[in-house]
Amino acid sequence: MSIAKLIVLTSITMIFFAGNSLLCRLALSTTVIDAASFTTIRIMSGAVTLLLLVFITRRTRSIGGNWLSAIALFGYAAGFSFAYISLSAATGALILFGAVQCTMIGYGLIKGERMNLVQSTGVLVAVAGVVGLLFPGLSAPPITSALLMFGAGVSWGIYSLRGRGVMDATWESAGNFVRAVPFVLLVSVLSLQNAEVDLSGVGFAVASGSLASGLGYSIWYSALCELTATRAATVQLTVPALAAIGGVVFLGEPVTLRLSLASVAILGGVAVFILNKGLSQDA
Repeated sequence: MSIAKLIVLTSITMIFFAGNSLLCRLALSTTVIDAASFTTIRIMSGAVTLLLLVFITRRTRSIGGNWLSAIALFGYAAGFSFAYISLSAATGALILFGAVQCTMIGYGLIKGERMNLVQSTGVLVAVAGVVGLLFPGLSAPPITSALLMFGAGVSWGIYSLRGRGVMDATWESAGNFVRAVPFVLLVSVLSLQNAEVDLSGVGFAVASGSLASGLGYSIWYSALCELTATRAATVQLTVPALAAIGGVVFLGEPVTLRLSLASVAILGGVAVFILNKGLSQDA
């Protein structure tokens, strides 16, 4: 794959990832659709899109995936939607991808990786950013929503870790999305008394599931084949910034001083940690 094509694919994927935050926030703040219905439609739309991609490209009716990854995918999607009931697009994306990186860094430490002084400093700065973002005050995000989004990030980190090294990621993802459908349907049934949908809300959910999730994940997996682990992790740090810009442009959301400072601390600290792994781990 050429460098130009890789840059284009990676850029499109990061836009899709930020688009998920914007589409969910748009749906929950400007339409009547509830979080459970949004999640169900999103996962089902993603499943249909990925199945079509598999059937067209592989010419097979079988699917991959596994139940543990499906549960992680469900945990991400459900926590993501319910958290965005009261979080801004930028704050949600920052907490989400901060949690993703914390999960992947933590996994590395559990597997025996050791931090040098610079990496330790980066982690401490990132943790300070999280504490500063969530510390009680007028501009602090609701703690319940923040915890839901953090849980969604942990789930996405687990889902990503379980998907490393798969031979056909689109095939695997199709199976995971299909297996996640019963879980989201159960949440919708349990939330039936609060269920509301409208055409706009359904449209946002379908766009999130089919384009930003189904198609977006497939493009990302194509790019991952050409990206080192460090570069793949680092480039995802652009998503909260893109979500913040989109939130300001499309939703009129304010960018507070607290959010700005926390963003610099969290994203900067994580970037310092990742980039300090050294070229020896870039294989």
